[in-house]
Amino acid sequence: MAITEERRAQLVRTAAREFAGSGYQRASLNAIIRDCGLSKSSFYNILDSKLALYDLVVTDISRQLSRELDLPAPATFADGDFWQKIVDVIVTLTQVLTNDDVYADLAQMLYDTQPPDEQNEAARVLASASQWISDVVRAGREAGAVRDDLPISLQGELAFTMLRTFDEWSVNNLDTIPADQLTALVDAQLAALRRLFAPA
Repeated sequence: MAITEERRAQLVRTAAREFAGSGYQRASLNAIIRDCGLSKSSFYNILDSKLALYDLVVTDISRQLSRELDLPAPATFADGDFWQKIVDVIVTLTQVLTNDDVYADLAQMLYDTQPPDEQNEAARVLASASQWISDVVRAGREAGAVRDDLPISLQGELAFTMLRTFDEWSVNNLDTIPADQLTALVDAQLAALRRLFAPA
């Protein structure tokens, strides 16, 4: 891709805002190109389609988020205090997500605005997140911190669905939550997780 890092970052952020606000189908490629100060010919020298741009946006922002989160390997959750490690990850995630609006745009793209092609980058990112969460649940079971009376595959899907729902709701309502209530909300979400997954 023949584009400077600065121009690439501008393109990614501009497109993320358009995709998140309008959805993939209604997002205007012309508006994105115009708002970035590109000509159509310049854009098509960089990428060949709206889907390619969508995938670039998801890839770049997901990589940025991954670098900032620096998530521990799932196996490390089997060592020491499992639930404290879960708290640490969710607190870090909350801090990172509230530091940059582009992550709210990414969440909207992942949850609400995917293109019809099931092989898009968003589907890959969600599958990777689901696998990481399932592996963490498995580590929790090995540590005795997660109940073992349900099939592991069911627990993994439950954990992913629950965390995705928390995240999606938070993204859609973040601007209505006073900053001094955010910690209490995260604590309540963690308590709900623990009630469902910790041994009785």
